[in-house]
Amino acid sequence: MAPGREQRPAVPLGRISGVFGVRGWVKVFSWTRPRENILAYPRWQLELPDGRRETLRLLDGRQQGRGLVARLEGCSDADEAMCLVGAGISVAREELPPAGPGQYYWSDLEGLAVETTTGTGLGQVDSLIETGANDVLVVIGDRRRLIPFVHGQVVREVDLAAGRLVVDWDPAD
Repeated sequence: MAPGREQRPAVPLGRISGVFGVRGWVKVFSWTRPRENILAYPRWQLELPDGRRETLRLLDGRQQGRGLVARLEGCSDADEAMCLVGAGISVAREELPPAGPGQYYWSDLEGLAVETTTGTGLGQVDSLIETGANDVLVVIGDRRRLIPFVHGQVVREVDLAAGRLVVDWDPAD
């Protein structure tokens, strides 16, 4: 691991977006693919809108229309569910399945130093954008750059242990 770069203890997977019914169910916006995968994790680490953190057990969950709904321990009515709206949902890193060859969790890429194949530093991966065709790295350095995450063509090397990503990219772009 690169100096100053620590691995995140929890990986963000979604957020609670609303209340569903009067019995404490919440609406869930999932970033997993497929989106129902978020329901496979029995313990959710919530970052509540007021800054508090809680770990709650997922009691039940299902697809509801085009979205997802879930029932969490300790949440038995709409008022309790309303307190969770806006909370980020994460799971412990060790609960995730290992990424396959050439695959990465976005949270593992965020914070990596980005340099060109000639060694020119471009900045750090701030975030990623899903475009449908391919994901795009948002790199912040002397300016903001959007670099397509096309492994083998644009992204030549990902070294998580060293905390760097090498791209075939013109620094002027």
